[in-house]
Amino acid sequence: MKELQVKVYTPESVLRGPSGMIRDMVADLLAGRELAWRLAVRDIKAQYRQTFLGLLWAFIIPLANTAVWFFLNLSGVVDFSGTEMPYPVYVFIGTILWAIFSDAVNAPLQQVLSARPMLAKLNFPREALIVSGVYQTFFNALIRMLLVLLILPFCGISLWHQELLLLPFGLISLIIVGTSLGLLITPLGALYNDIGRAVPLLMQFAMFITPVVFPMPKDGWALSLFMANPLTHILNTCRHWIAGWPVDNLIPFLIVNIVAFMLLLLLWAVYRLAMPILIERMSA
Repeated sequence: MKELQVKVYTPESVLRGPSGMIRDMVADLLAGRELAWRLAVRDIKAQYRQTFLGLLWAFIIPLANTAVWFFLNLSGVVDFSGTEMPYPVYVFIGTILWAIFSDAVNAPLQQVLSARPMLAKLNFPREALIVSGVYQTFFNALIRMLLVLLILPFCGISLWHQELLLLPFGLISLIIVGTSLGLLITPLGALYNDIGRAVPLLMQFAMFITPVVFPMPKDGWALSLFMANPLTHILNTCRHWIAGWPVDNLIPFLIVNIVAFMLLLLLWAVYRLAMPILIERMSA
């Protein structure tokens, strides 16, 4: 007969024993894998079950954004030139990648808010909520990338190149950076609805200083602003890998990923420390 796990709660702060805290974090992450998978499957089914278009919603919005910006450029309302590839392809790939990043940013807060009743009544590894959001983001990313790979040959972009094998690393990078930012806003977002409402506005502003629909500026303060944006290096690297073009400088891409991963670990600990307080406030 399997022995029941015994958990001892003490008034002492877990910060007094960092090694024990790290051990508990890893143990809860492993213990919550199955729950995270079941939550992800449930949410994915619920997301598409009561929709007529089903999985098409995973890329309808990026396609609509591409059509709008292509029309604006074609009509002369805005004039974008200097992109390495045809502008519709440039925008299409950029909006797909941005949608993946946006999903990763929104997932942690959405998972915590949707699990409010469960958090107040059940004791389970809270990491399962974050991992479930990562699963869902990765599933939607695969659906969107499948659309990209199906459409690009009709746009004159060949897929027979070795750079495409590096694309999974780019997608993982987008999800890591997005999840880090999502964990950053989750504690406050779970307490104040204003945070959740402000996120779309901030994401819209961030998109305009990232080469999603706008080409990279040639010089001046705009170029400095774009280059200072960490997302610029991730998005450009992923876009070049999809198109089969060599990346001139991988150093910024690697630096952003290392910093994002370290930030993810730090914010994971903050999330874990904040959850008891959040549960108490949300259930009050």
